[in-house]
Amino acid sequence: MKKSLSQKEKDFCISFVESGNPIEAAKKAGYTKSPEKSGLRLICRSDISDEIARLESHLQQTLSFAAKCGYKRLAFGNIADAVSLLFKEKPALEDLKEMDLFSISEIKKPKDGAMEIKFFDRIKALEKLEELSGNKSGSESPFYDALITGAQMLSKDSKDNEY
Repeated sequence: MKKSLSQKEKDFCISFVESGNPIEAAKKAGYTKSPEKSGLRLICRSDISDEIARLESHLQQTLSFAAKCGYKRLAFGNIADAVSLLFKEKPALEDLKEMDLFSISEIKKPKDGAMEIKFFDRIKALEKLEELSGNKSGSESPFYDALITGAQMLSKDSKDNEY
């Protein structure tokens, strides 16, 4: 029967996933007596390696999901708050905290007092979303593949019908 990891060992795994450094992870987890040896010893255990792999996989899925959500906000997000910012002379800090300004990449206020707002590129965000969802793009798209297959079939048929 497989024994479960102690809280200290779990803390080591979490710290290792954060830092990638077994010695630093051992110190953070509370291995005060010889963290160098403890970290290296722990990292070599299969149950610890399995837990680290599980945590890394979970972290990767979480980061991928967060990236998709961010790209969705950039591609489809509302820009009303950003546009209303253009018409405010001196917006209060409290007003700014309440605004959704996620889609803004740059704000400039030249000397003439005007305000310039630059938004993230929605098309690029859509392309990244497509990339993250695993869809192929460009010359590897299913439509393109179907066209190539059709052209190859027509070419083969025309060669077969030659005298």
